[in-house]
Amino acid sequence: MTAAVSAVRRFLGATVGRALGLLLTGLIVGYRRLISPMLGQRCRFYPSCSSYALEAIRVHGATKGTVLATSRLCRCHPWNPGGVDHVPAKGAWKPEPYVPLTSRDDLPSEIAPPNPPSAGTPGDPTTDRSAA
Repeated sequence: MTAAVSAVRRFLGATVGRALGLLLTGLIVGYRRLISPMLGQRCRFYPSCSSYALEAIRVHGATKGTVLATSRLCRCHPWNPGGVDHVPAKGAWKPEPYVPLTSRDDLPSEIAPPNPPSAGTPGDPTTDRSAA
């Protein structure tokens, strides 16, 4: 009898956890589609806080994912320089060492803006006077 009761409890716990995870994911996706476009790009971390929250909920579940996402949001303030902050691996509470962004060269290639062309590059018609 106790094995059956524990099996039912596990099933209900997993079902409630999945439902809560889906609810939280829906709220975050709604924020990203409805509110975030009006605010513009403001995140000082990579990945953005909403992406971090979605991944934390997917990797760690609703409860621990919410705690990790809330912790990340509390670190997002004007006195924090930001940086690359990934979701910790399953079973861990702390991510890999924090990497602050100090220059444009530190940005991952998928979010880095293109580098402007430097003045005086060979073959540039504005600086190449040999053709004249």
